[in-house]
Amino acid sequence: MIASLESPEAFAGYWNRPDADAKAIRDGWYYTNDLAVADEDGDLWVSGRVDDMINSGGENLYPEEIEHALAASPDVQEVIVAATPHDKWGQAVTAFIVGRPEDPAATTLAKVEQFARDEAGLPSLKRPKRYVVVDQIPKSAVGKILRRRLTAGEFETLADTEEGTPL
Repeated sequence: MIASLESPEAFAGYWNRPDADAKAIRDGWYYTNDLAVADEDGDLWVSGRVDDMINSGGENLYPEEIEHALAASPDVQEVIVAATPHDKWGQAVTAFIVGRPEDPAATTLAKVEQFARDEAGLPSLKRPKRYVVVDQIPKSAVGKILRRRLTAGEFETLADTEEGTPL
């Protein structure tokens, strides 16, 4: 999405961040880095961020859609989908899952993987190639999800399909 900076409500730029201004502001327009879709009434709905988009095997995949499908699993307390490096596909769809506290991580891993395959309604292209059970999803002090920490490998693994057998 882009927005005109001519509006009285528009911001003048980032505070003391000329690098961010140079990246986001061009010729009087603010490039938000948000992805949006228009519905049949012409209303715009934010569907994610360009930075969060996963390019796996040449396909652009949107984490929010996959997260929504996986969140329907009764074994998921919280789920975030992010890209992780993959030798064959470039990036792999990876689901980071916080399971129910009473369930062992290995059980959560198996149940969510099966749910994604059999019940989530996700085509195989959009199903995660990797599932990781973590104790928590990293968040900022104000509760914003820090997806970049997950993609950087900054998480404590409780179980992981990439390792063959869960921990």
